[in-house]
Amino acid sequence: RIRFISQSSEGCQPFSDTWEGVLHWTLLVPEVQGYEIKTYFLFHLQKYKELEKSVRVEEIDGMKVVKNLSKKMEEMFRKKKEAIRVHISLVEAAEEAHLQHEENPELQYEYFNAVLINNVDEEGNNVELGGEFVLEPNEHFNNLSVNLSLSVVQVPTNMYNKDPAIVNGVYWSEALNKVFVDNFEKDPSLIWQYFGSAKGFFRQYPGVKWHPDEHGVIAFDCRNRKWYIQAATSPKDVVILVDVSGSMKGLRLTIARQTVSSILDTLGDDDFFNIIAYNQEIHYVEPCLNGTLVRADRNNKAHFREHLDKLFAKGIGLLGDALTEAFTILNDFNQTGHGSVCSQAIMLVTDGATQMYDDVFAKFNWPDRKVRIFPYLIGRESAFADNMKWMACANKGYFSQISTLADVQENVMRYLHVMSRPKVIDHEHDTVWTEAYMDSTGSIIVSRKSLMTTVAMPVFSTKNETVRGILLGVVGTDIPLQELMKIIPKHLLGIHGYAFAITNNGYILTHPDLRPLYQKGQKRRKPNYSSVDLSEVEWEDKDDFLRNAMVNRKTGTFSMEVKKTVDKGKRLLKMHNDYYYTEVKGTPFRCWLVVFTVYDFLQCTFLGCVSTYSFDRTYCNTDEHYEHRSLSQIQAIKLYLTGRKPLIKCDRELIQEVLFDAVVTAPLEAYWTGLALNKSENSDKGVEIAYLGTRTGLSRTNLFVVPEDLSNQDFLTAEDKEGVFNADHFPLWYKRAAEQVPGTFVYSIPFGGKVTLTLNVPLLHPEIPHPLNTALPDLKDIKCYLIDNNGFILVTEDYSQTGEFFGEVEAAVMTKLLLIGSFKRLEKGKTVLVPCDTEYPAFVSERTIKETTGNIDCEGCVRSFVIQQIPSSNLFMVVVDNKCDCSSTLPVWFITISILNPSEHNESLKCDRLKFQKDRKRPESCHPFHPEENAMECGGAAGLSAPLTAALLPLLATLFTR
Repeated sequence: RIRFISQSSEGCQPFSDTWEGVLHWTLLVPEVQGYEIKTYFLFHLQKYKELEKSVRVEEIDGMKVVKNLSKKMEEMFRKKKEAIRVHISLVEAAEEAHLQHEENPELQYEYFNAVLINNVDEEGNNVELGGEFVLEPNEHFNNLSVNLSLSVVQVPTNMYNKDPAIVNGVYWSEALNKVFVDNFEKDPSLIWQYFGSAKGFFRQYPGVKWHPDEHGVIAFDCRNRKWYIQAATSPKDVVILVDVSGSMKGLRLTIARQTVSSILDTLGDDDFFNIIAYNQEIHYVEPCLNGTLVRADRNNKAHFREHLDKLFAKGIGLLGDALTEAFTILNDFNQTGHGSVCSQAIMLVTDGATQMYDDVFAKFNWPDRKVRIFPYLIGRESAFADNMKWMACANKGYFSQISTLADVQENVMRYLHVMSRPKVIDHEHDTVWTEAYMDSTGSIIVSRKSLMTTVAMPVFSTKNETVRGILLGVVGTDIPLQELMKIIPKHLLGIHGYAFAITNNGYILTHPDLRPLYQKGQKRRKPNYSSVDLSEVEWEDKDDFLRNAMVNRKTGTFSMEVKKTVDKGKRLLKMHNDYYYTEVKGTPFRCWLVVFTVYDFLQCTFLGCVSTYSFDRTYCNTDEHYEHRSLSQIQAIKLYLTGRKPLIKCDRELIQEVLFDAVVTAPLEAYWTGLALNKSENSDKGVEIAYLGTRTGLSRTNLFVVPEDLSNQDFLTAEDKEGVFNADHFPLWYKRAAEQVPGTFVYSIPFGGKVTLTLNVPLLHPEIPHPLNTALPDLKDIKCYLIDNNGFILVTEDYSQTGEFFGEVEAAVMTKLLLIGSFKRLEKGKTVLVPCDTEYPAFVSERTIKETTGNIDCEGCVRSFVIQQIPSSNLFMVVVDNKCDCSSTLPVWFITISILNPSEHNESLKCDRLKFQKDRKRPESCHPFHPEENAMECGGAAGLSAPLTAALLPLLATLFTR
């Protein structure tokens, strides 16, 4: 972790790390003249020495870097929050627009429906709510066709587009269009802004067309999104009681299952829950969670949903026992301090209650009524409706009757209004931030998804009835995680250095590994990325020291040995990491952490290019002002240096360093041109392309053949996602070269690519050895293989085996090499594997073993082999005699194992995982109840029978006076 500082009369000016690099060659044949590489290196070293007097060595302070990074994040998050809170606030604009609006049940209003815009009927006329809507591709929105002047409105498929409540809400929320546009002009880095209505509609800016799925359905409901739930309600502990008595058979049980599933949709990561099925006995849906609650993360909710299908109806229902169990759980769990320690609720899903169970409520819930009761009456019959309505009204809850599957969604959503009442009455506009999640609207708009975090805030009615607690909805804006990556000073962190952030629950906001899973060599994102705990990626921290320190908002350092997978899980690197962590103030992202990898040599720089150059990092912020957004990084740098654009913000230190690299590498163009001319006589073979780059992002490339003759047409192009580097990515060829002993060659063949040998040389030492001669003998009685230090075949007589793992081709030999220690099997994985965990087996050579011979007994026939390390390279020559048939030996498979089937794992281990509660920090805001709440607004209270109403009013009066 060293950089160089220039000495000048104005003081120390930051320039660059020790100008080291990795020389890269792409070859048609495995043949290159070593003296040419050595000549280049000496030439490069001489140029550097000319500038050596102008620089000095300075160690990078990791804690200083992480604190500066934290401040940049605070500033970025502050700006996003301002977009919805201050100036022409979305919240203020929404509340004012609603205040000025008078509800009109007869209102007719044509609005732009996100699904119907630009749709025409058979006669070519625009369909209703689908008027002509101008859409233009916009690079800032991933080239989606959008309208920057207007928003669109999406209504869930199960709701009527022209329902009076929807039309009135859409009408008054039109006032947000101007605010959306003004916010975007002030902060061009903003992407989606929106208002999610408590009525169910979703207003989104900029306007964009939505596309239903193959069944013509859009299941998206903004009220189920985490940003809505967290902003609308306080954290809560919930017990769901499901009646599975005999009367619930058939359709009623189906509706009950869907009701429970919809309730689960409304729970977020700050909530805790359990589900109990009851008849004459108490049945925990997940037996191992008897008497406790679990966090409502996506993993746990999915696990419970699987168990819902196993419910069946029989016997009689003893609701009193079930209520007693639910109250007991909530009280005991609250005492542990592990839950939300805020709101509490019991959701009752049943087809009836024969009594009011006032004795149970008197014992456990009165007079404080800290636990709200939400009864859901399943079926069309209403014989027991009065009893269930009474339960809701007497316990600050809400009663709903669900007759069909179509009624489920809207009836379940009503409880959110009740839970939000205390926050509304307190008029607390708490700002909430979500953990990372996969943007589901992206797949609805077009077939692409991206990782997001959202900042959101509730909107309340400011009319006279506010004391009743009316939630209008939630406003929010998205922040793509890629935007966070731009502010990471990657050039200061080193090859394997990285930064990441976690939430108050210990879940990852952003991490370079993104908890990768591999299937057939392809990375796939975890479906529940939003609930990946830090311990799942930094799993070597077995005692959770690092995780707990970050969750508890501490500042400090930590070191540990780690293993890191590269090359799509095929290779494993062993490293020593230094961690520096601190909090990000003003957000629930407790810490931002930077990891440095410690090497026993000075930090390397990138490979790049020669006859053409480019800048591949973010040097200037071109998003902040609209007029800068069309600028390339090179254009922005020029304007910054000339002072012609004083408002443009650039990283001065990084620009100085890349300019230093440009000066050092500038003479190489003439050198490489001369080398190309000398090779013109043998242009049919040899070097195809050479490139060199620096860790500051400077790239130079030179072709030794015409582009059409390149073996790999995508290499170092925009399509080559693995070979190029950017703000958050160091290519594999560079990482591998940096791991080699200084001054050695690194040969490789890209997996799945053409048979083109790649040569990398880390330029860390002036002595470059003689080149490798890879000519193989043509002998019938032996087989020859050239394999790399991870056991992959680079050269053999059978071209079809190129790129294959040696253990799959020569199982007996590889087994013997593992036995004698020439190669070792390494695994990145936990001792306890759970569904969706991934194990990364990899193989690595033992560098100290230069040559080994051995014999293998293959059913009475002795087969001999020799393995010898190629000097100054990452290669081994393996010669095996071909006299014996050893095909009966089981292959040494090289695979990445994804554990996907829960049934294959020990049930007790799965239960331990469910019950284990990791450290977390509860949200600071909590609004469980308010004395001014109107408890009589409890669903069907207006329809209570006269005797029941007479019984309820004295009870409520008594409770209110206590």
